[in-house]
Amino acid sequence: MKVDAALSYAPSLVHSRVSDYLQLARPRLALLVLVTAGAGWIVAAERETQASSLVHALVGTALLFAGASAFNQLLERHRDALMPRTANRPLPAGRLQPGEVLALGSIVSAGGLVYLLAFCQPLAAVLGAFAFFSYVCVYTPLKERTPLSTLVGAVPGAVPPLIGWAVARGNLGRGALALSLIVFLWQVPHFLAIAWIYRGQYARAGFRVLPVLDPQGEQTGRQMIRYTVALIFASLMPSVLGIGGWLSVMSAVVLGAFFLYSEFVFVRTGTMHQARQVFRMSLIFLPVQFLFLVLDAVSERMIGY
Repeated sequence: MKVDAALSYAPSLVHSRVSDYLQLARPRLALLVLVTAGAGWIVAAERETQASSLVHALVGTALLFAGASAFNQLLERHRDALMPRTANRPLPAGRLQPGEVLALGSIVSAGGLVYLLAFCQPLAAVLGAFAFFSYVCVYTPLKERTPLSTLVGAVPGAVPPLIGWAVARGNLGRGALALSLIVFLWQVPHFLAIAWIYRGQYARAGFRVLPVLDPQGEQTGRQMIRYTVALIFASLMPSVLGIGGWLSVMSAVVLGAFFLYSEFVFVRTGTMHQARQVFRMSLIFLPVQFLFLVLDAVSERMIGY
């Protein structure tokens, strides 16, 4: 009976372990990273570009992001334990130990860099190394020191489309920088909305994000609006550069208007409900904008054939 119980327990234990390892990689955020990297590749791809390089770009980026996420959670495990939204993560909950996360993060991160170097362009590996270092070694420690950490963290977050572009073309052009700028600007209102929703928890954990220092939400709302206005103009740049079309222009204008409206209402009301509306609009804006950029690029390529 004891043997049968042990055998029946083993699969659930393995499943739990795998689930914890996956949680280190933050799958939902990883999916967004891969969407922007993939979009960068598709927009940049030319007739002679090998389709297999897209798979290599996504695998290398996924490994590198998973490693960076593991290191981020390792460094923030004590603060995560103070916030209900993160207290059940594997490290603060005690399901994984720091040593094994350090080992796993190191292996996966190194694997991602080696993979990009071996199967993609050296430039992609350099970009990946920069994103990893700036996220883990610069952004993560700054979160407890200054609200400017949001802007610092947006830099590595804007690298995935550059990696995708570099893998497809072997260089970085103005189009790559335009895609990266869109992601950079988008992250500011997106994160500020999250930080406002959980500002009490961030304050308890000692993170010096803007909403913690702005109890009325006026500065937070203004920052959201400023960066979203810049985001809308940045989203029009691909069409000016010839890598976007009417679909991406329409998306930038229409979704941008709804995004801005939700932020103006937040400035006026400062409610939790409206902060969630801003957050939801941010989740709609970026994937849809990149989808239309991809559709514009693919349709243009088909017409070219």
